[in-house]
Amino acid sequence: MATIDLEEETIERLDRLRVEEESYDEIVTELIDIYEAEERTLFHSGGG
Repeated sequence: MATIDLEEETIERLDRLRVEEESYDEIVTELIDIYEAEERTLFHSGGG
């Protein structure tokens, strides 16, 4: 598994997005899933 370093500001932003005791891995995975879904939507609609 890859390891990344995050700036304090990024960690604070992730903390605001977390639900209950959600791990950073879970929130990052969710954000990537959202990004990929939006990318597919743009691709299929001809917007990208």
